[in-house]
Amino acid sequence: MIICNGKIVPMEGEIIENGFISFENGKITAIGSMENLPAGEYFDAHGGWVMPGLVDAHTHLGLFEDSIGFEGEDGNEDTDPITPQLRVIDGINPMERSFAEARAAGVTCCVVSPGSCNPIAGQAAAIKTNGCRIDDMIVQAPCAMKFALGENPKSCYNDKDEAPVTRMATAALIRETLHKAQEYAAQKKRADDPADAPEYDAKMEALIPVLDGSCQAHFHAHRADDMFTALRIAKEFSLHAVILHGTEAHLVSDILAEEGVPICSGPFLTDRSKPELRHLTEQSPALLTRAGILTSISTDHPETPLKHLMRCAVAAVQAGMQPMDALRAITCIPAQIAGIDDRVGSLCVGKDADILITSGDPLDYRTKVTAVFINGTQIKQEDCKI
Repeated sequence: MIICNGKIVPMEGEIIENGFISFENGKITAIGSMENLPAGEYFDAHGGWVMPGLVDAHTHLGLFEDSIGFEGEDGNEDTDPITPQLRVIDGINPMERSFAEARAAGVTCCVVSPGSCNPIAGQAAAIKTNGCRIDDMIVQAPCAMKFALGENPKSCYNDKDEAPVTRMATAALIRETLHKAQEYAAQKKRADDPADAPEYDAKMEALIPVLDGSCQAHFHAHRADDMFTALRIAKEFSLHAVILHGTEAHLVSDILAEEGVPICSGPFLTDRSKPELRHLTEQSPALLTRAGILTSISTDHPETPLKHLMRCAVAAVQAGMQPMDALRAITCIPAQIAGIDDRVGSLCVGKDADILITSGDPLDYRTKVTAVFINGTQIKQEDCKI
């Protein structure tokens, strides 16, 4: 298949005002100007923008199902504050209608995380938004371990008269568990005879990749002090940290820039539903990007429905973000933050053929989605609008 007569916006590399992109077996095979158009089966973009499918590095897609209630809520196992052994892929329902709405709006890939009730909540996964069986949709699983700081663990376990009910206890539980995992890993390494190895512990096994740096540590943190606690813990255990939300990050952007920690900013198209959101502003992505912080825009679906990811980018531009910075914040940057940029987030030869075609500038409210491809397969559209 060859998409032709489009404005090719690869996110990495130069824009081609009138060009083509070809793909085969789900992978991009060539990109160029119309002067070099090869023979083949054509899909005419009619002068529209051709860009990578959108990526969100922090969602709960398929875990909190739309309009169902308790029966569809599978994001928080709030019977135990420490649950690193949980795999988010075991809770996602790909048949939930938010998937169809997201891919129709051009969102082709996202990271799905457990909820934030537990200080250590479980293993996140990067998935495509098209499919009926999660096993066939995985880009990387696990791609991160979810940690949570601040009000959510406190409020969850305060209602149960269990720890943690303070920020101190939340951090202490995380540290205690990571120390145990370090010792567990050391015992396994020291055991010359399998009989001498420690008894299998699912929680500890899940944390070994986090401690050796092969799996990221995603910290839910809104307040500045919670972000600094996340960084403190990350330094103590040499974790590859990413800050989720970072609601007050713009207030301490100079410090965070020095730390070099990426931030998944958002959601900001939502209400200030709790005290730690009082500094919520759609100016955050612009302020963080100007400070030199690697910043993506996130919906935290279902807080903001994933289908509105482009609208979040529009709001960020209206609040001062440069247009191309905003588009990168929902394509190549979240892919880079999640460690899946070898497959998605930009239009490059060899990457997955996840492609969004729009009738014009995607940041213009009048623009419509005209086609979406995921792994080279065109997604059926029914009057889909950005």
